[in-house]
Amino acid sequence: MKILYAIQGTGNGHLSRAKEIIPLLQQRGEVDILVSGTQAEVELAYPIKYKAQGLGFVFGKKGGVDLLATYRNNKLKRLWREIKELPVEDYDVIISDFEPVSAWACYLEGRTCVGLSHQAAVLNEFAPRPRRTDMIGETILKNYAPATMYYGFHFASYDQNIYAPVIRSEVRQLRPVRGEHYTVYLPAYSDERIIRILSMFEDVHWEVFSKNSKTSYHEQNVTIVPIDNDAFLKSMASAEGVLCGAGFETPAEALFLKKKLMVIPMKGQYEQQCNASALKRMGVPVIRSLKEKHADKIEAWLNSGKVVAVNYPDETAYIIDKLLEQYPVNGKTEKIDEPVSSAKKFRKLIVRKMLSKLAL
Repeated sequence: MKILYAIQGTGNGHLSRAKEIIPLLQQRGEVDILVSGTQAEVELAYPIKYKAQGLGFVFGKKGGVDLLATYRNNKLKRLWREIKELPVEDYDVIISDFEPVSAWACYLEGRTCVGLSHQAAVLNEFAPRPRRTDMIGETILKNYAPATMYYGFHFASYDQNIYAPVIRSEVRQLRPVRGEHYTVYLPAYSDERIIRILSMFEDVHWEVFSKNSKTSYHEQNVTIVPIDNDAFLKSMASAEGVLCGAGFETPAEALFLKKKLMVIPMKGQYEQQCNASALKRMGVPVIRSLKEKHADKIEAWLNSGKVVAVNYPDETAYIIDKLLEQYPVNGKTEKIDEPVSSAKKFRKLIVRKMLSKLAL
């Protein structure tokens, strides 16, 4: 059996999860790997057959996505070429971790594509949503990497085919202790903003892992550290609490390690708004932004000893087996009615799909 495993490389979480999934897939067939996107610090210890630019988002420094940088970094003609050149017909099974090149190649060629990701769970109708409906965010999430079948990971099992987070082996092997510092990972904020707000809490030692600094330094009660996987895990394992964005992997690992957790969802990032809603339902405190006006909420969290209890068993091998058992034998679906032969027509197809979703 020949398997294509395609991974979104924009965030660290997708690649971290892939480190657990790839060996399981290799036990079941011949695996080729595709990675698209940038801005991830995690490296795979496996050969990558296809490297693509894909369709990624660029973090800003004020708590959200830098739309201008995102627009400049994404070249539709190149994305179209990557989609057309990917030989999906050579594979028996195609699995996409929210990866657009493989997903759209399957969509255009009439091939089955399995969405195996956190986003697959967020898309489920029973998964938590923010109070305010974000139709544009929902539409982007549905069309970014369209799949035929979905298997998702979430903070809780809200429906069938939604499973516990994939907790990395290196995290499961940690022996957490309650230290005296707080671990911080807020990649959408500048170091200056983080230092200005966190230094207000003078009795707290903050260890901040930064995407913007290549050297470590101290300023008041804040230590800035370049992102390093081993250092981050060591810090989190010995932390009293974790302050981070409302992504998926870091909050899930913090909960698994029984750490006090507070999250700040990124602005303009619908998936993180959904995650924040799910975490808030579980009892995790959420603040909208890192600003002085939320200092009282941060103070209350620091003074609280509440840790949200979770049970995250290792279900990854079971999920892979179930996915492969349910995958169609020939892996074929119906091709779209209108052939798409150029980047211009591809753009029109995406716009039409998104408008049809918005009309609903």
